[in-house]
Amino acid sequence: MTEQADSATTPTGGAGHAVVIGGGLAGVTAALGLADAGVRVSLLEGRPRLGGLAFSFRRGDLTVDNGQHVYLRCCTAYQQFLHRIDAAHLAPVQDRLDVPVLDADTWRLGRLRRTQAPVPLHLAGGLATYPHLSPWERASVARAALALRRLDPADPALDRRDFGSWLRAHGQSPRTIAALWDLVGVATLNARADDSSLALAAKVFRTGLLTEPGAADIGWARVPLGELHDTLARRALDKAGVTTRLRARVGAVERAQGGGWRVRTEDGVLDADTVVLAVAQQEAHQLLPDGALDHPEHLTALGTSPILNVHVVYDRKVLRRPFFAALGSPVQWVFDRTAPSGLTGPGQYLAVSQSAVGEEIDAPVSTLRARYLPELERLLPAARGAGIRDFFVTRERTATFDPAPGGRRLRPGNTTRAPGLYLAGAWTDTGWPATMEGAVRSGSDAARAALASLGRTGAHLFHFQEAA
Repeated sequence: MTEQADSATTPTGGAGHAVVIGGGLAGVTAALGLADAGVRVSLLEGRPRLGGLAFSFRRGDLTVDNGQHVYLRCCTAYQQFLHRIDAAHLAPVQDRLDVPVLDADTWRLGRLRRTQAPVPLHLAGGLATYPHLSPWERASVARAALALRRLDPADPALDRRDFGSWLRAHGQSPRTIAALWDLVGVATLNARADDSSLALAAKVFRTGLLTEPGAADIGWARVPLGELHDTLARRALDKAGVTTRLRARVGAVERAQGGGWRVRTEDGVLDADTVVLAVAQQEAHQLLPDGALDHPEHLTALGTSPILNVHVVYDRKVLRRPFFAALGSPVQWVFDRTAPSGLTGPGQYLAVSQSAVGEEIDAPVSTLRARYLPELERLLPAARGAGIRDFFVTRERTATFDPAPGGRRLRPGNTTRAPGLYLAGAWTDTGWPATMEGAVRSGSDAARAALASLGRTGAHLFHFQEAA
């Protein structure tokens, strides 16, 4: 049952009680995994909703996602999460990878598409007709892809090297990096090739493009994210018997005398045998008791990267496609959010998703309006002369952990030196970048580790097939 923390709470104890701190994807996954194994679970979330950094809010008559979130068919953990909360039908995957890519300078439209041919031939046809690269550059991409396929993302040496230098060493021109590798990498890693760990980049491109023909097919929610990650997730938690407490800010996690843990909130204390910290890395650092990690300073040394989203509501339809990516423009990816937002009457609502934005994350709205509206008109002729019904910006200054080279040694595993205390979050050492997939995997792995220490089976938990 979902409770509001502004009602009085009382200490809760008993054998087999777990407290999960944090109601994002990692925390919800951990709570469901523990509850499905018969553990009594309390989930504490400081916000008035679940969903973490993938959520929705109301703006007048619109329901707005804080940012555009997509996943790939290879994201098996997130897909299992959607099935677990009865939401898979609301976030389907496209039948076949098809990404429209518009060059703002030449106004040529290309498409990154696949066929049903076996890997790596499934991309050969689309690459052969991709107009944003020369024949020589297309051939160089094929050679680099074969070399990338031979890399092992788990090799520590790869994490110490940046992706950009590796691409240049394998014959990739600046245009090739911009028109292909960064087109995908910026959106998935939240960093450009020169600023990305080769290990994380290899994980993304090998898993998505070089394992199975359909691995990179794109899925996204056809409803507001809040309907998935809050409403339906809360319903699944309720059915599983999890006590969910919103607006429950945790001030301390302390060892209890005689064993176990005491979790202190503004409204009371909960006693627990197991605690899962499923919060951002900075908050986890603040809540971790002394001695829980050998190097707790790693959590603050692991930097963060921002994501900016620009939202424009036009008075007419200006885009015929569900989304497209842009080259030669400040605009990166544009999505049609009209139907999910509930927009009524004539018009269209577009969301411009901007990763790895650097200092632009703090730019005034007026500056962003002057920058992006003309760019959208340059890319979309139908937007020229269209009225602007609304223009606003959402900013996630700490959207992801920084995927810079050398970061893997800073990412802790799910277990700690403190018995009964576990970590979950996309920033833990999942081997994946900071994605919804990584968050769900971390929550499942934390639940599995906790159940093992309790002597309970985790046979019901998600089991993921890793790319070869």
